[in-house]
Amino acid sequence: MADKIPKKETLNKITHAVRASQSVLQYGVGAMVDFPDQTLMTAAPEYWSEKVVHIHDERFEKALNVSYFGMPGGKDLDEFKEGISYVRFPEWYFCPKCRKFQPLSSWYKEYKQKGKKALEYDPYMVRSLKCMTCRQDLVVARIVVACESGHISDFPWIKWVHRKNKFGAKDICANPSLTFKTGASSSEGLEGLVITCENCKATATLKDAFDPEIFEELDNKSGNEEFRCEGKHPHKNGKEKCINYPRTLQRGASSVYFPVTLSSLVIPPYAEKMTEKIEKSSSFKRHIDIINYEDPEDRIDKIKKLIGRWSNEIAVEIGADTKQVEDILHRKWLDDNDIVFDTTSIKYRAQEYEALDGSASVPEKNFGDFSREEMDVNLYNVSYLKSMALINKIREVRALVGFTRVKPTASSNGFGDPNFVCVKEESTNWYPGYEVLGEGLFFEFDESAISKWLSDNPEVFERITQLNKNYSSSFLGQNNPRVVSPKFVMLHTLAHLLIKQLSFECGYSIASLRERIYCGEPEDGKEMTGIFIYTASGDAEGTLGGLVRQGRPDAFGKIFKKALDVAKTCSNDPVCILSRGQGRDSLNLAACHACALIPETSCEEFNIFLDRGIVVGTFENPKLGFFSS
Repeated sequence: MADKIPKKETLNKITHAVRASQSVLQYGVGAMVDFPDQTLMTAAPEYWSEKVVHIHDERFEKALNVSYFGMPGGKDLDEFKEGISYVRFPEWYFCPKCRKFQPLSSWYKEYKQKGKKALEYDPYMVRSLKCMTCRQDLVVARIVVACESGHISDFPWIKWVHRKNKFGAKDICANPSLTFKTGASSSEGLEGLVITCENCKATATLKDAFDPEIFEELDNKSGNEEFRCEGKHPHKNGKEKCINYPRTLQRGASSVYFPVTLSSLVIPPYAEKMTEKIEKSSSFKRHIDIINYEDPEDRIDKIKKLIGRWSNEIAVEIGADTKQVEDILHRKWLDDNDIVFDTTSIKYRAQEYEALDGSASVPEKNFGDFSREEMDVNLYNVSYLKSMALINKIREVRALVGFTRVKPTASSNGFGDPNFVCVKEESTNWYPGYEVLGEGLFFEFDESAISKWLSDNPEVFERITQLNKNYSSSFLGQNNPRVVSPKFVMLHTLAHLLIKQLSFECGYSIASLRERIYCGEPEDGKEMTGIFIYTASGDAEGTLGGLVRQGRPDAFGKIFKKALDVAKTCSNDPVCILSRGQGRDSLNLAACHACALIPETSCEEFNIFLDRGIVVGTFENPKLGFFSS
């Protein structure tokens, strides 16, 4: 695949720098990045430097069937200085002075003819995109076309101007030469954006360009299929057959790119210091490359044959006991832990839950990225609190696995969605990712108290039934069926209320906090009733302890009580509290931006399945809420 892109040029490290987290989230593979001088698309990981920083999470690797996660290095790390690769997209640019409008290939031809001096230091017109006639900086096209299958292309400018010619549709001329002009008045809108072919004088505006059916209508009129999606994946220089008709989108529209990211907590025993030392050793990295080079069916035999020798090499490098190293390598490479693929599954989450609540049986207590402090719940004045733990240190690994366009995925991890585009090739053994060292508060509630609350309040089930009806009739529910329980909605809403209140007390912004809801029943395989609120924007060295401090008995009780008191009223009441469905697809009840919603990046469910009525009660039934009494 890599031979499809023959030329690479180094970009300015100051003007073209992005954070590691941005390379996984909003500027991930397949996303367009607006740099000061041009717009580029993040290329597939196969085109990135091979010297990405290796990040390991044993559970996560097995769940996603990869060997590691690759994080782009910074300019301060010489070993990883190459960083992320980009491809040029969109390709159409215009000159703001002469208004010439053409793809970069045509601009480059002019550049080679007239910019011979510049060719010496910028042979591929990367550092400076200018019109060689006017010496003006080129401006990228404002719109693109994309389809629900994840393809994206430049807007069909040449076809559009000829088929939408104001004097009647005409055939595309032999040598189209376009200009892009804007009207004198900003009130003209799309009709004020005029495309003209100077060769045949065909002229068209962008009126109707954003009509979802316009391309199909044009094809029906002409009897051709020239406006169908081109099936392009610019991020990997690929193309495939597609029968969809694309939609016109603003280049910076949110619907152009919906990243699908997954996350995992590094927990004992995988967080032990010895595991970390092994994973950071050069011998370990070398052995991973050897394993990945083997055919999949021969890998296990290769590992069994060489694991003893490899363990000794790593042990010598890190100064450890060979047997201890071999045990860890055996667990990593040979043990079949039967981990469910979906990282949101009960089984996967149960492992985290047992580590957070202290019930997990772990032989090793020397953990580098995990530190837990059990608290005495009797010191807290919080109703129904079963256990409380301060997680002084926790490592979270986040990975970008794919994306969709036009519509977000309805699948929990994207892989079951036919429109999902995986960021990597099947043969590639890593996903782009990054890690965060943070802190958090874990608390769980009395299951028997929840059961009694539900038995005493049948109205709770009526409210949740309404919520499930709204969900089943939504686009999301039709593609990803599920039933939410009253316990889940209560825990989820409570997490939001606490995050909002904690943001006032702990020194972190609300967008810097995240939730993890642990909710399960015995029939699911694990009974769980817990909430983990943790920092989402830590540092390589961890955090300063601001969140954990608020989990101490002298602070948390007051914060908890304040969160509940604030939730009893909303500035949008009585409309909010009486709502039978609000927010996206009516998937919230008594929850709006004024009371229970938080930044979507902080919420596991993207701000749905919320109802403060079953937490603190309603006007008609103040005793309805779990914490009403």
